Amino acid sequence: MRTIRFYKEPDSTWFADIPEWEGEKWELEMVMGADMMLEILAQGEGEVDLTISEKEFPGSDPLIFSKYSESGEGAWYSIKELSGISFGFEIWLCDVTKFVFGKFPRTIWISK
Repeated sequence: MRTIRFYKEPDSTWFADIPEWEGEKWELEMVMGADMMLEILAQGEGEVDLTISEKEFPGSDPLIFSKYSESGEGAWYSIKELSGISFGFEIWLCDVTKFVFGKFPRTIWISK
């Protein structure tokens, strides 16, 4: 289980704050639905903390693996509900997910 801070820059671009990441900052940008999910969860704030795990934990909701991206980078996950907020759409998570989990898990349990 791990908590990751996500923050929004003045241009409304969302990024994951992963201090041990040695790649480029742009690789941590949240796009293709993940940014929309964060915008909704942040409720007007400029940052949001999300706790994530491969194992279910109290108060968590599932992100369900849908398919690998056609480009070979990243994967799509469906999200129905999170912290009592209905979503019902898919988000794309980049290969940084593999850095965090070592793979693209079939289910990522998440809580605000």
